[in-house]
Amino acid sequence: MGYYNSSEPKKKSKGNFVSGFAGVLAGALLAGVVLPGFTDTEEESAIETRQVENVSSVKNVSTVTTTDVTDIVDATSEAVVGVSNLQAARQNPFSQSTSGEPQEAGAGSGVVYKIDGDSAYIVTNNHVVEGADQVAVTLTDGTELDAEVLGTDVWTDLAVLKTASSGIEAVAEFGDSSVLKAGEPVIAIGNPLGLQFSGSVTTGVISGTERSIPIDINNDGTEDWQAEVLQTDAAINPGNSGGALINSAGQLIGINSMKIARDSVEGIGLAIPINSAIPIIEDLEAKGEVERPTLGVSIMDLQSVPVQIQQNELNLPAEVKEGVIVSSVAEGSGAETAGLQRADVIVGMGEDDITSVLELRQYLYTKAEVGDTITIKYYRESELMEAQVVLAEGL
Repeated sequence: MGYYNSSEPKKKSKGNFVSGFAGVLAGALLAGVVLPGFTDTEEESAIETRQVENVSSVKNVSTVTTTDVTDIVDATSEAVVGVSNLQAARQNPFSQSTSGEPQEAGAGSGVVYKIDGDSAYIVTNNHVVEGADQVAVTLTDGTELDAEVLGTDVWTDLAVLKTASSGIEAVAEFGDSSVLKAGEPVIAIGNPLGLQFSGSVTTGVISGTERSIPIDINNDGTEDWQAEVLQTDAAINPGNSGGALINSAGQLIGINSMKIARDSVEGIGLAIPINSAIPIIEDLEAKGEVERPTLGVSIMDLQSVPVQIQQNELNLPAEVKEGVIVSSVAEGSGAETAGLQRADVIVGMGEDDITSVLELRQYLYTKAEVGDTITIKYYRESELMEAQVVLAEGL
């Protein structure tokens, strides 16, 4: 992920960076102060004077270079802010410190997408603010504002914040991520490694669209979700999470979210397409959560059940090797009303085949809405059956 975790040895890293940078700078300053071989004789002083006179005849010419990139950055960079995740200090029973002030546990980025009166609204990643006791937003001029988390969504890794609009003037304009093409130039703006490098700009191209990345939501080692993302070679580093991916028209077309971090991989950054993000943003702003439909059943993958149990206890036909087992049915749910029972094996929804829990979840969350009536195809023992299920609201 492109999230900078302050719990890592931040001070040590910062110290190494500062000392290394100071060493280089000191070397440069020393080279400009003490020039080797010069002594305090009249002859050498004259030579030095002539050199100074010759140098003084050279005029510095200042030029300002502007490009499409600099123009876009000038117009959009102030809409990108820093987002700090503040968490209550973990009290050490052996420490005499009584300070209970929240401390920065991590930092990322966010994008101002709306100003309404005294309030400004910011989109960022869920993982940037996850677990926060407080959230602070830092503007490009260094102003820090308290922010309220209006809502988060773990499935799309998005969150919406609300803060005071005072001092915020720039608002990102939404673009259209559905028309992006591979090779199209893009600009990433964010805060890699936290606020120390706030407003960093990297450039690249769209490397691919409609990429599917497996996500393990609960860290149990099982794929829970397929995130649809944009791929870019613009550098995205820890702290860039929640930042802006901008097209050549200066429009927001993606929310930077993660990168492929392997020794053998370089230049694979990932962003949430803005067309996918907009309905999530709207729900989080208005309701604090994303309204998603549910069948009203607990389920598990058929492939996780041994073949002997599939054939002997479930009495499935030998050719049925994939599907979703109903392990329980909620009372009063659409599934119960439609007649679904425990041990039924779902193999289809609507026009789609369903081979796993992941596919069932993807269908519900991307192709269906609360209140829809969908056709469920399922096996009850050896018989293929159908049911019409009305989808209710669920998480």
